[in-house]
Amino acid sequence: MGKETRLDDILTQLDAGLDAALDRLLRFLEIPSISTDPAHAGDVRAAASWLAAELEELGFAVRIHDTPGHPMVTARSEPGGARPLLFYGHYDVQPVDPLALWDRPPFQPALEDTPQGRVIRGRGASDDKGQLMTFVEAFRAWKAVHGALPSDLILLFEGEEESGSPSLRPFLEAHAGDLRADLAIICDTARYADGRPAITTQLRGLVGQEVVVHAADRDLHSGSFGGLAANPIMILAQALAALKDDTGRVTLPGFYDGVQDLSPELARDWQALDFDAAEYLGRVGLSHPIGEMGRTALEMVWNQPTAEINGIAGGYAGDGFKTVLPAMARAKVSFRLTGTQDPQAVRRAFQEHIRRFVPADCRVEFHDHGAGPASVMDISDPAFALAKDALSAEWGQEAAFIGAGGSIPIAGDFKQLLGMDSMLIGFARDDDRIHSPNEKYDVESFAKGARSWARILAALR
Repeated sequence: MGKETRLDDILTQLDAGLDAALDRLLRFLEIPSISTDPAHAGDVRAAASWLAAELEELGFAVRIHDTPGHPMVTARSEPGGARPLLFYGHYDVQPVDPLALWDRPPFQPALEDTPQGRVIRGRGASDDKGQLMTFVEAFRAWKAVHGALPSDLILLFEGEEESGSPSLRPFLEAHAGDLRADLAIICDTARYADGRPAITTQLRGLVGQEVVVHAADRDLHSGSFGGLAANPIMILAQALAALKDDTGRVTLPGFYDGVQDLSPELARDWQALDFDAAEYLGRVGLSHPIGEMGRTALEMVWNQPTAEINGIAGGYAGDGFKTVLPAMARAKVSFRLTGTQDPQAVRRAFQEHIRRFVPADCRVEFHDHGAGPASVMDISDPAFALAKDALSAEWGQEAAFIGAGGSIPIAGDFKQLLGMDSMLIGFARDDDRIHSPNEKYDVESFAKGARSWARILAALR
């Protein structure tokens, strides 16, 4: 009874303080913390300092850690015997190009009324400053009601996520003892497409590979050499076409080692989402799903691995026509991984596959472009059911356990380096235009996001 009453007080405090919270977020969004651009290094540090000052004012013990790149901000509340929780977000943002497509300056954020409701417009509003601040505002309201922060909280806010997180793994390794908790909580994801709250419980891994095939020592006249000399575009085309069979399965030996079928619980949750593949594809001018036969659409985008050709180049592709056999051709290929697939084993299998198609008088070179395993969370942890109930209570509809087709490497890093599962809960919408001009975050997402964290904190205390 007392706990429920206090939660009601915290929710009331959040509602009363929404305008002030929005003002704070707008000030945060004014800082152009673009981590990929060296010209904005000072702005990234300014954002770290702004965030650190906010957390210190709330009573956290805060540190700004220098790295070879941009700073990490860590904060801790007092120990108190509760379950230690690590909250992660990032305060850096994407570049704003093309600037001409913005309806307002990207670092002059504002509240706007739209036909879909009130939104916060500006770079970083959704990814990830607005989401990060839902944490901070929940902590602020908790302290206003209880007189103290929730105990046993660890915060890690990164300044390099949008530039590949080059300093993150070394930082986690160096500070593992200070950062390790029972569970990591990440707010950098979205609600389901129909607006219902969601907990992402699995993320696909990724392998990126560039392949270059070299044949003759110069481009050749196709009339003089066609049919006799090796054509590297043809070699690559044959090799890449052979990556899949007629049923849509990837043909690499051992590729499906570690791929797991859905649990009955997740299968039920995903079926209840009523995902309409035709409608989803219709948004991008397509209508017919492809992929492995016998799989549902959500299985194909969340629970099945992929092999995709992301780019291919060689020869002459300019205006007019030039009849050559090119000396070189290249392709970029990516694999999304699920279950316990080994990224390096997949990379080796792909390279061996390509080599089988390359003639003895040609050569092939490979350029690696990153690799990381899939992340699958243990939803038997009671925290997941408690968080799901808390989200359902706040949003008035049952929350769902969902997957994600993309990759969020930090979840894998937390598992591999700190031994922690992650609970990924975010409040973005699929129309938030993250990484694009006119990024926005719904005021509803911000307000109810903070209320959701208050409920989840109360449930886990």
